[in-house]
Amino acid sequence: MSAADRTSTELDFDVVVVGAGMSGLYALKLLRDQGLRVVALEKAPGVGGTWYWNRYPGARFDSESYSYGYSFSPELLQEWQWSEHFSPQPETLRYLEFVADKFDLRRDIQFDSRIKCAAFDEAGKCWEIETDEGVRARARFLITAVGPLSAPTLPRFAGLDSFEGPAYHTARWPHEPIDFTGKRVGVIGTGATGVQTIQEVAKIAAHLTVFQRSPNWCAPLHNGPIDEEAQARIKAGYPEIFRKCRESHGGFLHMSDPRSALEVSPEEREAFFQKLYGEPGFGIWMGNFSDILVNPEANDFMTEFMRRKIRERVKDPEIAEMPIPKNHGFGTRRVPLETHYYEVYNQDNVLLVDIREAPIERITPLGVKTAEAEYELDILIYATGFDAITGAFDRIEIRGQGGQTLKDKWADGPRTYLGLQSVGFPNLLTLVGPHNAATFCNSPRCIEQNVEWVTDLIRYLRDNDYERVVPTRAAEDDWTKHVYDIAELTLLSKTDSWFTGVNQNLPDKKRTFMAYAGGSPAYRTKCDEVAANGYEGFDLQ
Repeated sequence: MSAADRTSTELDFDVVVVGAGMSGLYALKLLRDQGLRVVALEKAPGVGGTWYWNRYPGARFDSESYSYGYSFSPELLQEWQWSEHFSPQPETLRYLEFVADKFDLRRDIQFDSRIKCAAFDEAGKCWEIETDEGVRARARFLITAVGPLSAPTLPRFAGLDSFEGPAYHTARWPHEPIDFTGKRVGVIGTGATGVQTIQEVAKIAAHLTVFQRSPNWCAPLHNGPIDEEAQARIKAGYPEIFRKCRESHGGFLHMSDPRSALEVSPEEREAFFQKLYGEPGFGIWMGNFSDILVNPEANDFMTEFMRRKIRERVKDPEIAEMPIPKNHGFGTRRVPLETHYYEVYNQDNVLLVDIREAPIERITPLGVKTAEAEYELDILIYATGFDAITGAFDRIEIRGQGGQTLKDKWADGPRTYLGLQSVGFPNLLTLVGPHNAATFCNSPRCIEQNVEWVTDLIRYLRDNDYERVVPTRAAEDDWTKHVYDIAELTLLSKTDSWFTGVNQNLPDKKRTFMAYAGGSPAYRTKCDEVAANGYEGFDLQ
């Protein structure tokens, strides 16, 4: 009987995987290929993870579709056709559903299963897991595939529940269509989800009020359909596409230019910036001069270029200054990609409100009240982000040796070895976790590396009759220090963002670097060396 069909409240497995998004699905497949008894516990009613929950208007990839899908199956690559260079959410969800069906993965997934707690049984050397529904499971290994942006947060405004109209968080969007025709809509937040939502809602709503908390540097997406000729090139070119992704710093189809922004003439620099601005995707971020994200002077050149672009696109000079960030340089936060976003502020039906100048005092039954005015709304949208990277872990009570919780251990910042394990939590493996290259990456490219490495580790343990794996304290200390040392070499660590654990909705959260900024090639090399040396830095018992 498959795991998904069992009705017993006591289930025994070799491995429990938490989540059935992109990393959970691949982990499930590879573990099952080893002949292991494995189940994925998924809180949603369906597969897809990020792409199941985030159904807001305009949700889509910011990496090229053909660089985003799985690379492990040549047959899958030839069967599936992406319709756009940057796929919209409905198509991406259909893709993941297609993958789940093609490899018959649903039979080993329990949906509507939110994990409440997981505790390590030291005597039994296994994990005991309990869901909100009271289902209990035991497994030798617990693998988290919870995603870095899966714990949405709301601001701490007074009267949050008082609004009498419909209110939605972008990450918990309803499945039925929302009609904005003739409506007064408010959007709070101008991060990546806010930008995508705003540019779509502005096309339909009678009036849109954008409550800007912290503006971001946005770059043009330049999306378009994939015609038959391009489709043929893509299918023939997959080996080269994935080779490029494998060699690039962030797993994208964009390699940084080896030159410094300081070594070229002003004319060459301007021409290069203009070229990148006119090209699709993250080239402007990941394919820029090599020192844009490490040298403040080089970054200033790019930042000034982007500042001029916003002023060119927003016609009212006073309004044009509002979406220009004042507290960080270009690219030191993840760059939202947009389609005519800045032109939205030229429309008569759109009002931009800077809530740093006039803070929101409360949500009212009729709308939003700032220090300067009250705005009556029919629909309110919160594009207010996530408790990034560690937030999904914090929402599960994970207890390791001696009853210590992972949340308490990471209260002053994550401590990990390779971003995959943490001292005191044996047999717990954290895919796309903190201090892992996959948190600063074209996710699927790094997800495949994570999953393959972790499943190879489990095979090694079983083949050599090991029952327990946990990092040594020295290995964890060295890796954590390395993560912070690398971050300090970049401008990313100097900027408040989800990379540094900063969220305006969570003012008490400690600021610390959450990702790994050394690049996916360096990370992969380190992981391969560890494995080649008999999993050096791990205590195997």
